[in-house]
Amino acid sequence: MYYPYVNVYRQNTPNDHNRANQVMTVVGNGSVSVQPDIANVELGVMTENVSLLEAQQANAEAMNQVIEALLRLGIPRENIQTTSYTVNPRYDFVDGEQIFRGYQVTNLISVSITAIDQIGSILDAAVESGANQVNSIQFTVQNSDAYKQQALQEALANAQGKANALATSMQVNLNPIPFRIKELSETMPIPFSKMALSAEAAATPIEPGELEIRANLEVKFQY
Repeated sequence: MYYPYVNVYRQNTPNDHNRANQVMTVVGNGSVSVQPDIANVELGVMTENVSLLEAQQANAEAMNQVIEALLRLGIPRENIQTTSYTVNPRYDFVDGEQIFRGYQVTNLISVSITAIDQIGSILDAAVESGANQVNSIQFTVQNSDAYKQQALQEALANAQGKANALATSMQVNLNPIPFRIKELSETMPIPFSKMALSAEAAATPIEPGELEIRANLEVKFQY
C-alpha cells in the first residue's frame, strides 16, 4: 500500500550540490493493544458408521441439535455458517490387507460470537448438544480500522524519531517531511490452536486476553 508522495525541492548551492538528493530510509513500528469483542469459532460434528446413510443421518441430527442450542443462547442465525462437509471412507490394515471399516462424515460450522464473556458456556452447550470438534478460536475486533490508523500514526512517529536521531548523529539537516511512505506487511493475530472439549467439562475457561494491532512503515526522508 503506497501513500501519496510529498514532493520536496531545495535550492542547490555549490557546497551542497552532491547532498541535495541524499535519501535516508528508516522503518517505523507502531502497535495498539485492544480488548477483542468478537470470537470466531469453528465447531464440528464427526460421525462414523458402516452405512453411509446412517452416518449422514446421525451427523445431520447432531448438527441440528448444535445449531438449535446456539440459537437458544442468542446467537443470530446469520452468525452461523457451514464451512466444510466431507465424507471419507475409512480402512483398517490387518496383516497388510486393507479392510473397509466404514464412512466418516464431518460437518464444520463457523460461529461468530459477540458475547465474549460467555464463550466458555457457549462451547460447553455446543459439546453437550453433539459437537465433538472445536478446531480453532480466533479473537478480533469490530472496529479494527480505527485501531489500525492509530498504529500507523505511531509507526510514522517512530520512523520520524529514528530519522531525527540518525540525522543528529550524522550532523546533517533532515527535511522532516517524508517524501515516500510504504506500508509493510504486519503480523495478524494468531488463532488458538486446535483443541478438544468433552461434554463432562463443567465450565471451559476461555481467556481472550488482548490483541496487538501492528503497523510497519518504510519511510524515506531527504537530507
